[in-house]
Amino acid sequence: MDFVKAFIVGGAICVIGQLLIDLTKLTPARIMVLFVCSGVLLGALGIYDKLVEFASSGATVPLCGFGNLLASGVKKAVDEKGFLGIFTGGLTCAAAGITAATTFAFLAAILRKPKDKS
Repeated sequence: MDFVKAFIVGGAICVIGQLLIDLTKLTPARIMVLFVCSGVLLGALGIYDKLVEFASSGATVPLCGFGNLLASGVKKAVDEKGFLGIFTGGLTCAAAGITAATTFAFLAAILRKPKDKS
């Protein structure tokens, strides 16, 4: 049942993204920023944590889950370090994901020859 919940929630988030691509003139970059910011906002309001409890990886894997991770890291760091936690908390909490994304992007760039779109 957990897989079904994760599939439904993750799929719903993807459907929202696809609808934004098809029905608006937003660029993919702006849609990604919108997802991250919505994850931060929903995490700050305490709504996203309930979604994560319900769907686990279906809610944590998409970009809005990354935004929620950044927001929760900042909250935790502010509680521990005060004002300086605003600047360090998000990156500390998301360091593993950022490092993995950077490493795999670098490896893909080394192993593949980039080509022009034309």
